[in-house]
Amino acid sequence: MSFTVSTNRPLTLFEFNRRLREEIENALPHKYWIIAEISEARVHHQSGHCYLTLTDKEPGASKSTLTAQARGTIWKRQYQEIAQYFEAQTGHPLRAGLKILFNASPRFHELYGFSLDIHDVDPTYTLGDLARQRQETIARLQTEGLLDLNQKKTLPEVPQRLAIISSPTAAGYQDFVAQLENNPFGYSFKLSLFEASVQGMEAVSSIKAALSRVALQQQAFDAVVIIRGGGSQTDLLCFDHYELASAVAQMPLPVLTGIGHERDESITDLVAHTPLKTPTAVAAFLIDRLNEFEAAIESVFFQIKEAASALAVAQERRVALLTSQIQQRTNTFLHNRQYQLECQTRTLSDKPQKFLTEEQRHIMCEEMRLTNTVQKVLRARETKQQHYSQQLETSSQKKLETGKNRLTHVEHCLQMSSEQRIQKAQLHFQKNQQRLLYGAKDHLQIKGHQLQLIEMDVKSHDPEIMLMRGYTLTYVNGKLLRSLDQVAPGDILQTRLLAGNVTSKVTKTKQPDLFD
Repeated sequence: MSFTVSTNRPLTLFEFNRRLREEIENALPHKYWIIAEISEARVHHQSGHCYLTLTDKEPGASKSTLTAQARGTIWKRQYQEIAQYFEAQTGHPLRAGLKILFNASPRFHELYGFSLDIHDVDPTYTLGDLARQRQETIARLQTEGLLDLNQKKTLPEVPQRLAIISSPTAAGYQDFVAQLENNPFGYSFKLSLFEASVQGMEAVSSIKAALSRVALQQQAFDAVVIIRGGGSQTDLLCFDHYELASAVAQMPLPVLTGIGHERDESITDLVAHTPLKTPTAVAAFLIDRLNEFEAAIESVFFQIKEAASALAVAQERRVALLTSQIQQRTNTFLHNRQYQLECQTRTLSDKPQKFLTEEQRHIMCEEMRLTNTVQKVLRARETKQQHYSQQLETSSQKKLETGKNRLTHVEHCLQMSSEQRIQKAQLHFQKNQQRLLYGAKDHLQIKGHQLQLIEMDVKSHDPEIMLMRGYTLTYVNGKLLRSLDQVAPGDILQTRLLAGNVTSKVTKTKQPDLFD
């Protein structure tokens, strides 16, 4: 570029800029495809023109290291068409931070300086650049071990204490709260709102600050729910930001997202514990989770009830068997002891009689022997010892009396000894009898108390008690109705209430809808 400046007089700035404009138009007469990043985008409300600040920087350099900068203008007559087509293809408006491929011609104005008139923008280049940025962010999270970090957190089976990160005026937040509070099962949820902006450039820092506040109170919550609600696709950009995704991945609590998009999945969804499409989908997920837990508890309850009933019947039979065995054994023991006592009594009664008989026989033998001896001596010495006959007779009488006295004493001693042994045996038998009676009574009382406890436990699970609490029992064909698989149109249902029965006919069956 060169032009001759007259040396006769100096040029005014306007004259110089005009010549500069002419030279630029002559040197660059065509339209050019240019790659640049939008650092600022502004639409003039009155004129309808769009003014862009375009920049370029060295590859890999920081945002502040610029190598070029220029102003760009999309005139009103073209802006509407370009903006609508670009947003329809990319899902984003022309905004700061996007890298674009545009067709432009250079312009130089004497007053406003150099600028580019933009005639067209290629959305496919921007889509490729956004996809590249997204893949780079995902790869970075994967390398740092953050992509599935939050998914390793354990979500409680009954998550009821929820930290909600949302704007309080968002329609999605209102729908979420209403669906939880009006759930058909009457489940109770404790909701704590942590206000944050969930769209726009300030959303990343606002949501990160709310997450930090929740982390300080993590013991008070079961999970974190990020709700965005309705909005344009553009508002999703903040959820692809690395800083926000990193903060969500490193939360000490499981994070549930209901950002409100139907087509794409944000990077924040990828790192969250449970990503869901909408706030109402999050509410339905939580209600279903509590419902599944309640169903499992009811199943366990019925299993315990059936097991308790079977155990009660078995224990009742066992107690009856033990009672019968104890009575039988007690009767057998008492009979045996009575028989032993009678045998001992007969034995003790027979011994004195036998002893007396033996003693009498012995005495009689002695008497006979003495009599014979005396007679022999008297006959032998009858003539020589007449004067001794009286003495021998007297001596025999004394011996006889002495033997009788001895026999009487022995008989008395034997009788006294027999009576004492009989008394001791009777006392021992009475003690054993009392001990057996008291032992059997205590054992029966213990078993009776255990039977009463089992009976109380069984009665606490009695269907009548459940009916008094407001529950009903529905039977089909004489069997308790537990599932829709048991009924078909035309079946007759018997519904048992606390006070009476209701008969109804099935006209139609319908499986429950997850989102109803």
